[in-house]
Amino acid sequence: MRHKKKINHLGRKSEHRKAMLSNMASSLILHKRISTTLAKAKALRTYFEPLITKAKEDSTHSRRLVFSHLQNKEAVSELFREISQKIGDRPGGYTRILKTGPRLGDNAEMCIIELVDYNELLLGQKEDQKTKSTRRRRSTPKKKDDEVSVAKAKEPKASPSAEKAIEEVAHEETEVVPEVTDTAEIPAVDEELSEEEPKKEE
Repeated sequence: MRHKKKINHLGRKSEHRKAMLSNMASSLILHKRISTTLAKAKALRTYFEPLITKAKEDSTHSRRLVFSHLQNKEAVSELFREISQKIGDRPGGYTRILKTGPRLGDNAEMCIIELVDYNELLLGQKEDQKTKSTRRRRSTPKKKDDEVSVAKAKEPKASPSAEKAIEEVAHEETEVVPEVTDTAEIPAVDEELSEEEPKKEE
């Protein structure tokens, strides 16, 4: 039974395992992202994240402690100058593990381990989502004076063709029929009727 055995020995002796994790941590600091197996990535995360926490305090003592683990001057200077300033606000969780599927040779589960604040694609997507998302607030009840204007606004508006038809009908109703002033035309009509009537009788 494996009670209280949390350390994954990774099939190596302690000296080999420490050297491997030290090299992986140094390459992660310099390249910000490395590809490895899932078991190694999980072991590296528990080894590497306490070093970042120590790097938040830039002192000679903390530099010597980190150097005793990494044994790489370039990695130590990069960690204290750039990474610690960029990640200083985070309370933890400095790395991210992304699974990439099984390896072809031995079917080992592969992944990518990276520093969280250096993935520009994911950071860009988060910013886009923030700009797109808009807050919706409940509207307050309006005053009585505004109710009339709201009721008018809610009335259905007629289409422009219907409005034109209504205007034409109103215009026709208001047209005034001109009065006939010439009385000479009226008897002419009566004479025509009188001439046609005897013909019908015959």
